[in-house]
Amino acid sequence: MESLIEKALYASRWIMAPVYLGLSLLLLVLAFKFFQELVHILPSLLTMPEQTLILQILTLVDLTLVGSLVVMVMFSGYENFVSKIDIDEGQEKLSWLGKMDSGSLKLKVSASIVAISAIHLLKVYMEFKPDASGLGETKLMWLLIVHMGFVLSALCMQVMDKMDRAAKALSK
Repeated sequence: MESLIEKALYASRWIMAPVYLGLSLLLLVLAFKFFQELVHILPSLLTMPEQTLILQILTLVDLTLVGSLVVMVMFSGYENFVSKIDIDEGQEKLSWLGKMDSGSLKLKVSASIVAISAIHLLKVYMEFKPDASGLGETKLMWLLIVHMGFVLSALCMQVMDKMDRAAKALSK
């Protein structure tokens, strides 16, 4: 009975395969949005103010970072939790494929979230116009606090990962 339960639990990891496949569909959505934004920029490129152009570029960079994050989660998650991806010898292979464990994936995801948050914060700051109510300043302050929370959590994860790796190295 125990063996049957263990086999069923182990086989249930395949339930995640459609989820990772769904992430690839999200990449199509991101690519569509990226090119939609790009097409929106091109006609007014010569007359667009510099600050507006920078904000538009930051939007494209933001979409690119989110896409990269989806690719990392999709491939690493599949390899770590479902099955090894078999790539023939002559085919192109991502250098990090098969080398990223769940710990390093968490660090990459948290670093990507910090970068995405920083870009969003910069966009809001560049669009910031103080008003009499002070609501804009309050929003900016809270965005900064949330961003610092992301930075601190990423830093803590990095420190804990370093301590874990050092402890494992000592125990060998």
